[in-house]
Amino acid sequence: MAPSHAGYAPSLDKLVKSLKGNSLEQSIESLIFLLKRRQVSGDDCAVVTAHILLQVVARSKWSDVDQLLGRIQNAGARLARAAPHEPVIGNIVRRVLGLIRDEASEDRNADDLGSETASEIQSLAPSNPPPAQPQRPPPVPILTRSTTISGGLPVSKSMFNLLSVASAGDSPMTGASTPVSQAQGASVHSLRSEVIDGIEEIMDEIQQADDQIASFADIQIHPGEFILAYQPTKTVERFLVKAASKRKFTVLIASIAPPQPGATEAPYAALRKKLNAHGVTTINLASNGLMAYIPRVNKVIFGAKAVYQNGGLLVDSGACIAAEAAREFLKPVIVLSPIYKFCPEDPSDEAVIGELGNPSTFVSYASGPQVEELEVENTVTDYIPPALVDVYITNLGPQTRHHFASILADHYKVEDIGYSLHDGEV
Repeated sequence: MAPSHAGYAPSLDKLVKSLKGNSLEQSIESLIFLLKRRQVSGDDCAVVTAHILLQVVARSKWSDVDQLLGRIQNAGARLARAAPHEPVIGNIVRRVLGLIRDEASEDRNADDLGSETASEIQSLAPSNPPPAQPQRPPPVPILTRSTTISGGLPVSKSMFNLLSVASAGDSPMTGASTPVSQAQGASVHSLRSEVIDGIEEIMDEIQQADDQIASFADIQIHPGEFILAYQPTKTVERFLVKAASKRKFTVLIASIAPPQPGATEAPYAALRKKLNAHGVTTINLASNGLMAYIPRVNKVIFGAKAVYQNGGLLVDSGACIAAEAAREFLKPVIVLSPIYKFCPEDPSDEAVIGELGNPSTFVSYASGPQVEELEVENTVTDYIPPALVDVYITNLGPQTRHHFASILADHYKVEDIGYSLHDGEV
Protein backbone atom coordinates (compact mmCIF):
# COMPACT_ATOMS: atom_id res chain seq x y z
CA MET A 1 0.00 0.00 0.00
CA ALA A 2 1.46 3.34 -1.03
CA PRO A 3 1.49 6.28 1.34
CA SER A 4 -1.62 8.42 1.20
CA HIS A 5 0.37 11.64 0.77
CA ALA A 6 2.35 11.33 -2.44
CA GLY A 7 4.57 14.32 -1.74
CA TYR A 8 5.45 13.33 1.79
CA ALA A 9 8.93 11.88 2.26
CA PRO A 10 9.35 10.46 5.78
CA SER A 11 12.63 10.69 7.63
CA LEU A 12 14.75 7.58 7.95
CA ASP A 13 13.74 6.96 11.58
CA LYS A 14 10.04 7.31 10.82
CA LEU A 15 10.38 5.07 7.80
CA VAL A 16 12.10 2.34 9.80
CA LYS A 17 9.38 2.53 12.48
CA SER A 18 6.67 2.25 9.83
CA LEU A 19 8.36 -0.84 8.39
CA LYS A 20 8.14 -2.49 11.80
CA GLY A 21 4.53 -1.48 12.43
CA ASN A 22 2.95 -2.45 9.09
CA SER A 23 2.44 -5.88 7.63
CA LEU A 24 5.32 -7.32 5.62
CA GLU A 25 3.68 -6.88 2.20
CA GLN A 26 2.49 -3.40 3.07
CA SER A 27 5.99 -2.40 4.15
CA ILE A 28 7.53 -3.70 0.90
CA GLU A 29 4.95 -1.89 -1.25
CA SER A 30 5.41 1.35 0.68
CA LEU A 31 9.19 1.22 0.27
CA ILE A 32 8.88 0.44 -3.46
CA PHE A 33 6.68 3.52 -3.84
CA LEU A 34 9.26 5.73 -2.10
CA LEU A 35 12.15 4.27 -4.09
CA LYS A 36 10.42 4.91 -7.40
CA ARG A 37 9.82 8.54 -6.43
CA ARG A 38 13.48 8.94 -5.34
CA GLN A 39 12.28 9.90 -1.86
CA VAL A 40 14.66 7.29 -0.44
CA SER A 41 18.13 7.31 -1.97
CA GLY A 42 21.83 7.03 -1.24
CA ASP A 43 22.97 5.45 2.00
CA ASP A 44 19.39 5.29 3.29
CA CYS A 45 18.68 2.59 0.70
CA ALA A 46 21.13 0.24 2.43
CA VAL A 47 19.51 0.83 5.83
CA VAL A 48 15.91 0.28 4.74
CA THR A 49 16.85 -2.74 2.60
CA ALA A 50 18.45 -4.42 5.61
CA HIS A 51 15.36 -3.67 7.72
CA ILE A 52 13.01 -5.11 5.09
CA LEU A 53 15.05 -8.29 4.73
CA LEU A 54 15.12 -8.64 8.51
CA GLN A 55 11.32 -8.55 8.50
CA VAL A 56 11.22 -11.12 5.70
CA VAL A 57 13.30 -13.53 7.77
CA ALA A 58 11.41 -12.90 11.00
CA ARG A 59 7.81 -12.71 9.75
CA SER A 60 7.49 -14.75 6.56
CA LYS A 61 6.68 -18.46 6.57
CA TRP A 62 9.42 -20.84 5.46
CA SER A 63 10.39 -24.36 6.46
CA ASP A 64 13.85 -24.83 4.93
CA VAL A 65 16.84 -22.92 3.59
CA ASP A 66 15.70 -22.98 -0.04
CA GLN A 67 12.39 -21.36 0.83
CA LEU A 68 14.14 -18.66 2.85
CA LEU A 69 16.55 -17.94 0.00
CA GLY A 70 13.59 -17.66 -2.36
CA ARG A 71 11.81 -15.19 -0.05
CA ILE A 72 14.91 -13.01 0.18
CA GLN A 73 15.56 -13.13 -3.57
CA ASN A 74 11.96 -12.20 -4.37
CA ALA A 75 11.81 -9.25 -1.96
CA GLY A 76 15.30 -8.05 -2.92
CA ALA A 77 14.52 -8.19 -6.64
CA ARG A 78 11.40 -6.07 -6.17
CA LEU A 79 13.34 -3.41 -4.30
CA ALA A 80 16.24 -3.45 -6.78
CA ARG A 81 13.94 -3.05 -9.78
CA ALA A 82 12.23 -0.11 -8.11
CA ALA A 83 15.59 1.74 -7.90
CA PRO A 84 17.91 0.32 -10.58
CA HIS A 85 20.41 3.16 -10.10
CA GLU A 86 21.01 2.24 -6.44
CA PRO A 87 23.44 -0.71 -6.58
CA VAL A 88 23.72 -0.75 -2.81
CA ILE A 89 20.31 -2.47 -2.63
CA GLY A 90 21.65 -5.46 -4.56
CA ASN A 91 24.78 -5.48 -2.40
CA ILE A 92 22.77 -5.81 0.82
CA VAL A 93 20.55 -8.52 -0.70
CA ARG A 94 23.61 -10.54 -1.75
CA ARG A 95 25.19 -10.06 1.67
CA VAL A 96 22.08 -11.51 3.34
CA LEU A 97 21.94 -14.41 0.88
CA GLY A 98 25.57 -15.23 1.66
CA LEU A 99 24.84 -14.97 5.37
CA ILE A 100 22.01 -17.50 5.07
CA ARG A 101 24.23 -19.91 3.14
CA ASP A 102 26.97 -19.63 5.78
CA GLU A 103 24.60 -20.25 8.69
CA ALA A 104 22.94 -23.19 6.94
CA SER A 105 26.34 -24.67 6.11
CA GLU A 106 27.44 -24.39 9.74
CA ASP A 107 24.29 -26.15 10.90
CA ARG A 108 24.82 -28.98 8.42
CA ASN A 109 28.45 -29.34 9.45
CA ALA A 110 27.39 -29.56 13.08
CA ASP A 111 24.85 -32.28 12.23
CA ASP A 112 27.42 -34.19 10.18
CA LEU A 113 29.91 -33.94 13.02
CA GLY A 114 27.36 -35.40 15.42
CA SER A 115 26.53 -38.27 13.09
CA GLU A 116 30.23 -38.98 12.49
CA THR A 117 30.84 -39.07 16.23
CA ALA A 118 28.01 -41.54 16.72
CA SER A 119 29.29 -43.73 13.89
CA GLU A 120 32.79 -43.69 15.36
CA ILE A 121 31.45 -44.84 18.71
CA GLN A 122 29.57 -47.65 17.01
CA SER A 123 32.66 -48.64 15.05
CA LEU A 124 34.64 -48.96 18.27
CA ALA A 125 32.17 -51.53 19.60
CA PRO A 126 32.84 -55.14 18.47
CA SER A 127 30.55 -56.12 15.59
CA ASN A 128 30.28 -59.77 16.72
CA PRO A 129 30.75 -59.99 20.45
CA PRO A 130 31.89 -63.42 21.72
CA PRO A 131 29.11 -65.54 23.21
CA ALA A 132 28.89 -65.39 26.95
CA GLN A 133 30.09 -68.49 28.74
CA PRO A 134 27.23 -70.23 30.55
CA GLN A 135 27.55 -70.11 34.28
CA ARG A 136 25.95 -72.53 36.62
CA PRO A 137 23.55 -70.64 38.89
CA PRO A 138 24.05 -71.16 42.57
CA PRO A 139 21.62 -73.48 44.21
CA VAL A 140 18.60 -71.61 45.50
CA PRO A 141 16.19 -73.01 48.01
CA ILE A 142 12.74 -73.65 46.66
CA LEU A 143 11.18 -71.32 49.23
CA THR A 144 13.16 -68.33 47.89
CA ARG A 145 12.54 -68.83 44.18
CA SER A 146 9.60 -66.51 44.24
CA THR A 147 9.57 -62.85 45.15
CA THR A 148 6.82 -60.46 46.11
CA ILE A 149 6.03 -57.28 44.21
CA SER A 150 4.33 -54.24 45.71
CA GLY A 151 0.89 -55.80 45.23
CA GLY A 152 1.82 -58.75 47.41
CA LEU A 153 1.41 -61.38 44.68
CA PRO A 154 4.10 -64.04 44.42
CA VAL A 155 5.78 -63.92 41.00
CA SER A 156 8.31 -66.34 39.62
CA LYS A 157 11.77 -64.90 39.71
CA SER A 158 12.43 -65.89 36.12
CA MET A 159 9.28 -64.04 35.00
CA PHE A 160 10.29 -61.02 37.09
CA ASN A 161 13.70 -60.97 35.38
CA LEU A 162 12.07 -61.09 31.98
CA LEU A 163 9.81 -58.13 32.81
CA SER A 164 12.75 -56.20 34.22
CA VAL A 165 14.83 -56.74 31.10
CA ALA A 166 11.93 -55.73 28.86
CA SER A 167 11.27 -52.53 30.79
CA ALA A 168 14.98 -51.68 30.89
CA GLY A 169 15.24 -52.20 27.14
CA ASP A 170 12.22 -50.01 26.43
CA SER A 171 13.32 -46.99 28.47
CA PRO A 172 16.19 -45.83 26.26
CA MET A 173 14.10 -46.33 23.12
CA THR A 174 11.38 -43.93 24.26
CA GLY A 175 13.83 -41.04 24.61
CA ALA A 176 16.37 -41.93 21.94
CA SER A 177 14.55 -40.40 18.97
CA THR A 178 12.82 -37.03 18.58
CA PRO A 179 9.89 -36.64 16.15
CA VAL A 180 10.99 -35.32 12.75
CA SER A 181 8.60 -32.35 12.91
CA GLN A 182 10.04 -31.22 16.24
CA ALA A 183 13.61 -31.55 14.95
CA GLN A 184 12.81 -29.53 11.84
CA GLY A 185 11.03 -26.88 13.92
CA ALA A 186 14.02 -26.53 16.20
CA SER A 187 16.36 -26.27 13.20
CA VAL A 188 14.22 -23.55 11.55
CA HIS A 189 13.99 -21.61 14.79
CA SER A 190 17.75 -21.80 15.29
CA LEU A 191 18.48 -20.72 11.71
CA ARG A 192 15.98 -17.86 11.95
CA SER A 193 17.59 -16.44 15.09
CA GLU A 194 21.12 -16.81 13.67
CA VAL A 195 20.22 -15.04 10.41
CA ILE A 196 18.46 -12.23 12.30
CA ASP A 197 21.59 -11.74 14.42
CA GLY A 198 23.69 -11.64 11.26
CA ILE A 199 21.47 -9.01 9.61
CA GLU A 200 21.64 -6.90 12.75
CA GLU A 201 25.44 -7.07 12.51
CA ILE A 202 25.21 -5.81 8.91
CA MET A 203 23.03 -2.95 10.12
CA ASP A 204 25.58 -2.09 12.80
CA GLU A 205 28.29 -2.13 10.13
CA ILE A 206 26.30 0.36 8.04
CA GLN A 207 25.77 2.62 11.03
CA GLN A 208 29.42 2.59 12.14
CA ALA A 209 31.06 2.75 8.69
CA ASP A 210 31.34 6.56 8.49
CA ASP A 211 32.98 6.82 11.91
CA GLN A 212 35.43 4.06 11.04
CA ILE A 213 36.35 5.78 7.77
CA ALA A 214 36.76 9.10 9.58
CA SER A 215 39.30 7.51 11.93
CA PHE A 216 41.80 7.51 9.02
CA ALA A 217 41.38 11.23 8.33
CA ASP A 218 44.41 12.46 10.26
CA ILE A 219 46.61 10.03 8.30
CA GLN A 220 45.42 11.19 4.88
CA ILE A 221 45.17 14.96 5.50
CA HIS A 222 48.24 16.89 6.61
CA PRO A 223 48.54 20.40 8.10
CA GLY A 224 48.48 23.24 5.61
CA GLU A 225 47.09 21.20 2.70
CA PHE A 226 44.44 22.34 0.24
CA ILE A 227 41.73 19.70 -0.10
CA LEU A 228 39.18 19.72 -2.91
CA ALA A 229 35.92 18.08 -1.85
CA TYR A 230 33.52 17.61 -4.75
CA GLN A 231 29.87 17.64 -3.63
CA PRO A 232 30.79 16.11 -0.25
CA THR A 233 28.53 13.33 0.98
CA LYS A 234 27.82 12.59 4.65
CA THR A 235 30.82 10.27 4.69
CA VAL A 236 33.11 12.97 3.30
CA GLU A 237 31.71 15.59 5.69
CA ARG A 238 32.43 13.42 8.72
CA PHE A 239 35.89 12.67 7.34
CA LEU A 240 36.72 16.38 6.96
CA VAL A 241 35.31 17.34 10.35
CA LYS A 242 37.32 14.59 12.03
CA ALA A 243 40.51 15.79 10.33
CA ALA A 244 39.70 19.39 11.27
CA SER A 245 39.66 18.46 14.94
CA LYS A 246 43.40 17.64 14.69
CA ARG A 247 44.68 19.53 11.64
CA LYS A 248 44.52 23.04 10.17
CA PHE A 249 44.03 23.03 6.40
CA THR A 250 41.89 24.58 3.67
CA VAL A 251 38.86 22.95 2.06
CA LEU A 252 37.60 23.90 -1.39
CA ILE A 253 33.97 22.77 -1.69
CA ALA A 254 32.92 22.32 -5.32
CA SER A 255 29.29 21.92 -6.32
CA ILE A 256 27.60 21.55 -9.68
CA ALA A 257 24.08 22.33 -8.49
CA PRO A 258 23.12 26.01 -8.70
CA PRO A 259 21.51 27.68 -5.67
CA GLN A 260 17.82 26.89 -5.46
CA PRO A 261 15.36 29.82 -5.78
CA GLY A 262 14.40 31.11 -2.36
CA ALA A 263 17.27 29.33 -0.58
CA THR A 264 18.45 31.27 2.46
CA GLU A 265 21.83 29.53 2.78
CA ALA A 266 24.59 28.64 0.36
CA PRO A 267 25.20 24.95 -0.43
CA TYR A 268 26.90 22.98 2.35
CA ALA A 269 26.47 25.81 4.85
CA ALA A 270 26.27 23.36 7.77
CA LEU A 271 29.58 21.76 6.77
CA ARG A 272 31.28 25.13 6.45
CA LYS A 273 30.11 26.13 9.92
CA LYS A 274 31.53 22.95 11.46
CA LEU A 275 34.87 23.34 9.70
CA ASN A 276 35.11 27.06 10.53
CA ALA A 277 34.46 26.24 14.18
CA HIS A 278 37.69 24.18 14.16
CA GLY A 279 39.64 26.95 12.43
CA VAL A 280 39.58 25.41 8.96
CA THR A 281 39.19 27.80 6.03
CA THR A 282 36.52 26.91 3.45
CA ILE A 283 36.10 28.20 -0.12
CA ASN A 284 33.03 27.61 -2.28
CA LEU A 285 33.64 26.79 -5.94
CA ALA A 286 31.48 26.30 -8.99
CA SER A 287 32.25 23.19 -11.00
CA ASN A 288 33.28 25.25 -14.01
CA GLY A 289 36.07 26.85 -11.97
CA LEU A 290 37.85 23.65 -10.98
CA MET A 291 40.66 23.92 -13.48
CA ALA A 292 41.81 27.26 -12.06
CA TYR A 293 42.28 25.77 -8.57
CA ILE A 294 43.51 22.25 -9.32
CA PRO A 295 47.22 23.30 -9.53
CA ARG A 296 46.96 24.64 -5.96
CA VAL A 297 45.13 21.60 -4.61
CA ASN A 298 47.02 18.83 -2.79
CA LYS A 299 44.32 16.12 -2.81
CA VAL A 300 40.88 15.51 -4.31
CA ILE A 301 38.36 13.70 -2.11
CA PHE A 302 34.83 12.56 -2.90
CA GLY A 303 32.40 9.82 -1.95
CA ALA A 304 31.07 7.04 -4.17
CA LYS A 305 27.59 5.64 -4.67
CA ALA A 306 29.12 2.29 -5.65
CA VAL A 307 32.55 0.73 -6.20
CA TYR A 308 32.54 -1.93 -8.89
CA GLN A 309 34.61 -5.08 -9.18
CA ASN A 310 37.08 -3.50 -11.61
CA GLY A 311 37.64 -0.49 -9.32
CA GLY A 312 35.38 1.87 -11.28
CA LEU A 313 33.07 4.23 -9.43
CA LEU A 314 29.50 5.39 -9.66
CA VAL A 315 29.62 8.99 -8.41
CA ASP A 316 27.69 12.24 -8.54
CA SER A 317 27.68 14.04 -11.84
CA GLY A 318 30.77 16.20 -12.42
CA ALA A 319 33.10 14.21 -10.18
CA CYS A 320 34.65 12.62 -13.27
CA ILE A 321 35.77 16.08 -14.43
CA ALA A 322 37.46 16.67 -11.09
CA ALA A 323 39.18 13.26 -11.24
CA GLU A 324 40.43 13.85 -14.78
CA ALA A 325 41.73 17.31 -13.85
CA ALA A 326 43.54 15.83 -10.84
CA ARG A 327 45.16 13.17 -13.00
CA GLU A 328 46.25 15.83 -15.50
CA PHE A 329 48.06 17.75 -12.74
CA LEU A 330 49.28 14.60 -10.92
CA LYS A 331 47.14 15.16 -7.84
CA PRO A 332 46.07 12.09 -5.83
CA VAL A 333 42.39 11.15 -5.91
CA ILE A 334 40.99 9.63 -2.70
CA VAL A 335 37.60 7.92 -2.66
CA LEU A 336 35.69 7.31 0.58
CA SER A 337 33.42 4.27 0.43
CA PRO A 338 32.32 1.69 3.02
CA ILE A 339 32.61 -1.98 2.16
CA TYR A 340 28.84 -2.45 1.76
CA LYS A 341 29.03 -0.22 -1.35
CA PHE A 342 31.49 -2.57 -3.05
CA CYS A 343 29.54 -4.21 -5.88
CA PRO A 344 30.69 -7.69 -7.00
CA GLU A 345 29.83 -6.92 -10.63
CA ASP A 346 31.41 -4.99 -13.45
CA PRO A 347 29.67 -1.71 -14.35
CA SER A 348 26.68 -2.01 -16.62
CA ASP A 349 25.93 0.16 -19.63
CA GLU A 350 23.45 2.14 -17.54
CA ALA A 351 26.16 3.01 -15.02
CA VAL A 352 28.55 4.17 -17.74
CA ILE A 353 25.89 6.28 -19.44
CA GLY A 354 24.72 7.81 -16.18
CA GLU A 355 21.33 8.52 -14.67
CA LEU A 356 19.31 11.42 -16.04
CA GLY A 357 17.47 13.79 -13.71
CA ASN A 358 15.08 16.70 -13.93
CA PRO A 359 16.49 19.38 -16.30
CA SER A 360 14.35 22.13 -14.77
CA THR A 361 17.04 22.51 -12.10
CA PHE A 362 19.17 24.29 -14.70
CA VAL A 363 16.70 25.51 -17.31
CA SER A 364 13.26 26.85 -16.54
CA TYR A 365 10.72 26.07 -19.21
CA ALA A 366 8.97 29.31 -18.31
CA SER A 367 11.94 31.30 -19.64
CA GLY A 368 10.55 31.70 -23.16
CA PRO A 369 9.60 29.95 -26.36
CA GLN A 370 13.25 29.30 -27.28
CA VAL A 371 13.40 26.63 -24.59
CA GLU A 372 11.09 24.49 -26.67
CA GLU A 373 13.80 24.26 -29.32
CA LEU A 374 16.34 22.81 -26.86
CA GLU A 375 16.83 19.30 -25.53
CA VAL A 376 18.36 19.60 -22.06
CA GLU A 377 19.80 16.56 -20.26
CA ASN A 378 20.67 16.69 -16.58
CA THR A 379 23.09 13.89 -15.78
CA VAL A 380 22.77 12.89 -12.12
CA THR A 381 25.53 10.27 -11.96
CA ASP A 382 28.90 9.69 -13.62
CA TYR A 383 31.17 6.70 -14.05
CA ILE A 384 34.86 7.10 -13.16
CA PRO A 385 37.25 4.50 -14.59
CA PRO A 386 39.63 2.86 -12.11
CA ALA A 387 42.70 4.45 -13.71
CA LEU A 388 41.70 7.84 -12.25
CA VAL A 389 41.56 6.64 -8.62
CA ASP A 390 44.62 6.32 -6.38
CA VAL A 391 43.33 5.20 -2.97
CA TYR A 392 40.06 3.80 -1.64
CA ILE A 393 39.43 4.55 2.05
CA THR A 394 37.01 1.98 3.53
CA ASN A 395 35.85 1.11 7.02
CA LEU A 396 38.51 -1.63 6.88
CA GLY A 397 41.25 0.85 6.05
CA PRO A 398 42.97 2.14 2.89
CA GLN A 399 42.73 -0.23 -0.08
CA THR A 400 43.85 -0.45 -3.69
CA ARG A 401 41.92 -2.13 -6.48
CA HIS A 402 44.42 -5.02 -6.45
CA HIS A 403 42.87 -6.16 -3.13
CA PHE A 404 39.29 -6.11 -4.36
CA ALA A 405 39.17 -9.80 -5.23
CA SER A 406 39.85 -10.89 -1.66
CA ILE A 407 37.47 -8.27 -0.21
CA LEU A 408 34.60 -9.34 -2.44
CA ALA A 409 35.30 -13.03 -1.77
CA ASP A 410 35.00 -12.38 1.97
CA HIS A 411 31.62 -10.64 1.68
CA TYR A 412 29.81 -12.35 -1.22
CA LYS A 413 29.14 -15.90 -2.36
CA VAL A 414 29.87 -17.03 -5.90
CA GLU A 415 26.31 -18.37 -6.21
CA ASP A 416 24.85 -14.91 -5.59
CA ILE A 417 27.16 -12.79 -7.75
CA GLY A 418 25.61 -13.97 -11.01
CA TYR A 419 22.04 -13.72 -9.73
CA SER A 420 20.26 -10.89 -11.58
CA LEU A 421 18.05 -8.66 -9.46
CA HIS A 422 16.70 -6.59 -12.37
CA ASP A 423 14.86 -9.13 -14.54
CA GLY A 424 11.13 -8.77 -14.91
CA GLU A 425 8.71 -6.13 -13.72
CA VAL A 426 7.88 -4.88 -10.24
